[in-house]
Amino acid sequence: MSDDKSHRVVAARMKLKARFEAAMAASPSVADDTPQGTGPNNRHGMPRLPVGQVLTHKWPVLDLGIKPSVDTTSWRLRVDGAVERPIELSYTELLALPQTELDADFHCVTTWSRMDLQWIGVRLSDLIAAASPTDAAQFVLCHAYDDYTTNLPLHEALKDDVLIAHTVQGEPLQHDHGGPVRMITPQLYAWKGAKWISRIELLAADKLGFWERNGYSNTALPWRNDRYS
Repeated sequence: MSDDKSHRVVAARMKLKARFEAAMAASPSVADDTPQGTGPNNRHGMPRLPVGQVLTHKWPVLDLGIKPSVDTTSWRLRVDGAVERPIELSYTELLALPQTELDADFHCVTTWSRMDLQWIGVRLSDLIAAASPTDAAQFVLCHAYDDYTTNLPLHEALKDDVLIAHTVQGEPLQHDHGGPVRMITPQLYAWKGAKWISRIELLAADKLGFWERNGYSNTALPWRNDRYS
């Protein structure tokens, strides 16, 4: 990507984030007075290991039991809904965008946590900014190739550590873990990040995703043991 285009992406992201700066700063994953957990604090001031979680060096595979047929050639990602300029990206086009390297922990609602996973991907905020959300846009619904959906408020989606990731631990993301591309949400339980992601839909009103409709928390805050509705 040219330096000029990269600067435009960053400028659009910063302008969009300014609309939600107060909401992001006040979110419980960065501003909880009584977070629950153990160990030294993470970069957001929360205990490294959220309450009820157990450390693992393994990476269990959890999904809906559907293994979609998608690879780097066929994969596409749409950003649409309450936006002025819907976009669609191929895998090659995703790689051409500004890339972010992130060392982040991964907290699964089924009580295991894996620490210090090294990710590479594109900030979701860059993609959302490129589509120019309307003033009405307040929520995001993520869609995946296996028909999975999950939702989150726009101020959570715009955080710098929310990535559309294609690489982990220096290797292309394996299919079982959502490859070629998945979303990660390190400040929320991991189900808020869709494996095999295919669409980011911006909405004016919240719409529950698959697990949210089936009894899981709509907010998914690990440091509040916020697993179920």
